[in-house]
Amino acid sequence: MALSGKIALVTGASQGLGKGFSDVLLKNGAKVALLDVNETAGKNAKADFDKEYGEDSTIFLTCDVTSYEHLKDAFQKTIEKFGRIDIVSNNAGIVDETNWEKTVEVNLNGVIRGTYLALEHMKKGSGGGGEGGVIINTSSMAGLGPLLTSPVYTASKHGVVGFTRAMAEASRASGYGVRINAFCPSFVKTPILDFMKNEKAAGQLGHLQNLSDKILAKTGILEVPVVAERFLQLVTDEEKNGAVMMVTQECTAYMNFPKDFKDAPKTILP
Repeated sequence: MALSGKIALVTGASQGLGKGFSDVLLKNGAKVALLDVNETAGKNAKADFDKEYGEDSTIFLTCDVTSYEHLKDAFQKTIEKFGRIDIVSNNAGIVDETNWEKTVEVNLNGVIRGTYLALEHMKKGSGGGGEGGVIINTSSMAGLGPLLTSPVYTASKHGVVGFTRAMAEASRASGYGVRINAFCPSFVKTPILDFMKNEKAAGQLGHLQNLSDKILAKTGILEVPVVAERFLQLVTDEEKNGAVMMVTQECTAYMNFPKDFKDAPKTILP
């Protein structure tokens, strides 16, 4: 898939991975709708991109992915601005074991909402008026093997992997022309890492937060631009549908279910 002239929508786009994904899409010729619940950070991100790529290359929309109406409105405004949508990155995510209901709402339910809305606008055939495209759902290495300090985060990211794989097959069987893949990076140098060391955010498992430094030391921390390039690979490879890409400091690999499930990462221990 060549990105020149393509239209992308990215949630959680104001910082971290979302901003990195938006940047690499813009750099390769796409235009991007930047969605984020943080209005100040979102406007700052757009200002940064305006300097690099021009004001007409992006639109910022304040959006809470836990709200169907917010997301629906953001998709509609993206269509009004750019005419269509070719790429959707359901990336917004949090780590908060104390408010675990919100963690599930953002990390899993937000991805489900975003995927269904994306298909409404992108799918080909009867019932759709789109031109096809690709959806990338951000999971995590915690979606492949349990992160002991964040069990609810782990559950939400496992859910993203399972939902993505099922929806990819459903899209193929329905002839939608939309590829759907899951992206599973290891720890990345983003603000979300702060929660790894936040005892309050760990809820009932705050007593395990002393293990965070050991976990991070064992796995290492990836830089956003490196991870964004792997994301770009998953977006542009038209052979990939239902793919689950794992990104670590050691390698980038596609998980092969269920034959190679025995090789999936085990519990992350210090």
